[in-house]
This record gives sequence, structure tokens and C-alpha cells, in this order.
Amino acid sequence: MSKSIEGVSNWMHMFRWIVKLIRDEYGVDEALLTRNATLETDIQLSIDQIEQVLEYISESFDIRFPEGTLDELVKLEELCLLASWIKGYYKRPEFISDEFESRCRGINQIAA
Repeated sequence: MSKSIEGVSNWMHMFRWIVKLIRDEYGVDEALLTRNATLETDIQLSIDQIEQVLEYISESFDIRFPEGTLDELVKLEELCLLASWIKGYYKRPEFISDEFESRCRGINQIAA
């Protein structure tokens, strides 16, 4: 399930990579894939599809998402920022809880 991440070196590239992934794998119109789009309502991805997206990201970028990740994410931008932070491309997202941050750090080596 791993996809090429060539050229992805910051959060903007990560966002574009995730947009292409969702567009290509699930046939979602790219016009719907905006920063503020909600994963379930606006993009209309099922929970299973969102979990698959997390798997693609995990395997491609060699990062792990802890249990309960879907409880922290609502928007496409949040998914991007979380993945970018875990990978080391971005600062800690403000929307995640301290407890969730601890769980992310427990299974990933995240830069301070």
C-alpha cells in the first residue's frame, strides 16, 4: 500500500500528496479537497476509507497513528497537519490534545 513520497519535504507537499491520494484512490473531485473540507461530510469518505488513507500515509511515510486518531480529526487540513507533525515537517498542531500528543510520541520519534 506504500506510495512514492518523492519530493515531499514540507507540510504543503504533504497536503498535496494526500489530496492526490484521495482523488486517485477514491475518485473524489479535487475541487472538494480543500483545507477546510470535512473528511466524512464534505469529502464523503467512510470511516473505513479514512482508516485506509491513514494506512497509506503510515506505510508511505514510515509513521504511525495511535488508536483514537479519528477522534482527533475532522478536516482534511487536520489530517495533513497531524501527519506532517509526526513526520517532522510541521510544528505540533494546536487542535490535538496533550494526551493524544503523548500517544503519538510514544509510538513515533517526533522532533521537539
